[in-house]
Amino acid sequence: MKKKVLLMGKSSSGKTSMRSIIFANYIARDTTRLAATIDVEHSYVRFLGNLVLNLWDCGGQEAFMENYFASQRDNIFRNVEVLIYVFDVESRELEKDMHYYQSCLDAILKNSSEAKIFCLIHKMDLVQEDQREQIFRQREDDLKRLSKPLDCTCFRTSIWDETLYHAWSSIVYLLIPNVQQLEANLKHFANIIDADEVLLFERATFLVISHCHLRQHKDVHRFEKISNIIKQFKLSCSKFAASFQSMEVRNSSFAAFIDVFTSNTYVMVVMSDPSIPSATTLINIKNARKHFERLEKASEQPLMR
Repeated sequence: MKKKVLLMGKSSSGKTSMRSIIFANYIARDTTRLAATIDVEHSYVRFLGNLVLNLWDCGGQEAFMENYFASQRDNIFRNVEVLIYVFDVESRELEKDMHYYQSCLDAILKNSSEAKIFCLIHKMDLVQEDQREQIFRQREDDLKRLSKPLDCTCFRTSIWDETLYHAWSSIVYLLIPNVQQLEANLKHFANIIDADEVLLFERATFLVISHCHLRQHKDVHRFEKISNIIKQFKLSCSKFAASFQSMEVRNSSFAAFIDVFTSNTYVMVVMSDPSIPSATTLINIKNARKHFERLEKASEQPLMR
């Protein structure tokens, strides 16, 4: 099942850097050596076995942008599932940025009217911290108004923190065809083993693709923070020719287990009951693998019984 995803925005807005961090295992500081995208770069990213993202990274130089709307309009904008438009929050050509975004919307409306629209207000780390919320909300209001009759969802992002993982996890989550069934099974698994939370990460990108929690947690950004930390740790391991497979973190309040789960996922199980031994949780994870492997291979399976 292929899903066409357009990644668009003006040149130097940060599109290729974020794509390289999420999908090509770059770290933020290494993206400075990336060259500008020429025309359109195609890549395929596999999620959960049968879901494949057909990612079109469209160069943002003015000549290319004009060409997309003139001679490549049907080719670029036909059969699009998702448009991700990236705005540099410090751009000095905001009016031109909005003009190109509006042109994209017009082309989407005529060629892929059911497409989901996401706007990433990027490089937010360059904005003073006490002004970020106000600036983001102003930009979000403008974009939502400009996008009508289409709906757009806006995220603030930066390659230097967890906001990038939050945005991309949210986008990919909406593309997973059996996500409700997956979450129902995760919840059932969490109930069986008395876990506080269970999370599924896509194996290569470490984006959160599904989760459930049985107990509330005060940090609403914990998922993307974990994605960012573990992805960086995996990259550090690879530099020493080592592979990351599992991790256990334990203190007086909780124990967290991260382990390979299926061929396409890692699982994280968080336990707060100190009376449950680590070995028990690891056996439970092992016993659940086959069921979730079957779930990946079929879009519809009965819930765990």
